[in-house]
Amino acid sequence: MTQVSTSQVGSLKETVGRYGIWSFGLRSEDPEGLTERAEAAAELEELGFRALWLGGSPGVGQAAPLVRATSRLVVATGIQSIWQHGAAETASAVAELEATHPGRFLLGLGVSHAGMADRYRRPYTSMAEYLDALDAAGLPAERRVLAALGPKMLGLSRDRAAGSHPYLVTPEHTAQAREALGETPLLAPELKVVLDTDPERARTTARGTLAMYLALPNYTNNFLRIGFTEDDIKDGGSDRLVDAVFAWGSEDRIRERIDAFHTAGADHVTLQVIEDQGRGTLPRDGWRRLAGLLKP
Repeated sequence: MTQVSTSQVGSLKETVGRYGIWSFGLRSEDPEGLTERAEAAAELEELGFRALWLGGSPGVGQAAPLVRATSRLVVATGIQSIWQHGAAETASAVAELEATHPGRFLLGLGVSHAGMADRYRRPYTSMAEYLDALDAAGLPAERRVLAALGPKMLGLSRDRAAGSHPYLVTPEHTAQAREALGETPLLAPELKVVLDTDPERARTTARGTLAMYLALPNYTNNFLRIGFTEDDIKDGGSDRLVDAVFAWGSEDRIRERIDAFHTAGADHVTLQVIEDQGRGTLPRDGWRRLAGLLKP
């Protein structure tokens, strides 16, 4: 069983920095959009973001063009489903990319959801077996993180990976995750941002994205575990829930919400700009605005 040293994780934390961008649109394989995606990734690097997380269960193949289009940016899968990509295939692809662009790719792994993966079974055991196969194929533990919400998967993130990338969580969950992980592992939660100061409009935009997640027990069970109620997850989500898992409002308010994750123990917060145009778009103006409000 491969474990990660403190120095290896420290190097990873320094490389990814405090802020990243999380995007569905940049994981697209549409050849017509390749130039725009490459330009957008290069701009994120110039804006000062240190890591880019690709959503929608991407594989190494979706990350590679963006690694090649940039010079320093770490590109991560956020999160690759273990059911869709075999361990040997993944290890080989990571090794090939690492040989030409060392230290520029981070493998984020997850077990997805029962309703989205036909082969879904025994998630903890299946993840442990997948990590065994990656170890056997020679993929270093310091180049992978796990999607983890509950204590068992957080423990696996601590013991078998460089850390955890929790999705759709709150600062309170981040504090619990930090306690479970201990001081050393990377903790990189995702936070959704709506750049709108109007409460009704911002929450409506947020609920348009939140709806799909409220149908997935992994997320709803986690909400209940961290103190929300059944009423909070009904009818598109209560204002309390929306305000906890989205940052919206003035630039100062959004910055305060991001800072709350760092205060709770996050090393790196990866920010997903939510707009009403759909999750496959590239909200480049929003990324620029985020970069501006994050500057000291």
